[in-house]
Amino acid sequence: MLTLFKKYLIVFLVSMVPIVELRGAIPIGVGMGVPLFETYILATIGNMLPVPVIILFSKQVLLWCCKLPGKWGKPFLWIYHKGVRAGDALQAKAGRGLYFALFVFVAIPLPGTGAWTGSLAATLLDMKFWPSVLAVMCGVLTAGVVMGAVSAGVFGGLGMLFA
Repeated sequence: MLTLFKKYLIVFLVSMVPIVELRGAIPIGVGMGVPLFETYILATIGNMLPVPVIILFSKQVLLWCCKLPGKWGKPFLWIYHKGVRAGDALQAKAGRGLYFALFVFVAIPLPGTGAWTGSLAATLLDMKFWPSVLAVMCGVLTAGVVMGAVSAGVFGGLGMLFA
């Protein structure tokens, strides 16, 4: 049986994993019996922890990887160019509402639309650091509320069925 500390640690660490992030950590925490509010706080902190590092350093790392010799650098170059093209298209559509678009993108609780991807997008678009962090944080908080409501409803309904 897992102790409460181990459950907290699982929620925290899962929320830091790319793609899974908070969207997976909240259902896992609720499913393990961690109270919803505590799960929400742990998952939010864990999901936000990598964001400043991603925004500050991911573009430099990606550009460094593009320069790798031979075939090693080609996939990174493809990722960089694809990201820049997608970012330019988003910027053309969003215009002055780019930070709001970043918030909405992160807030949608679907795989691939979380804090990691949003932070990478902000980096490739050369968006300002603090407004980007704030937009991503608001998106994470919103996605957490949605996932908390869904998790509480699903697990609450299952509890009623099997009680």
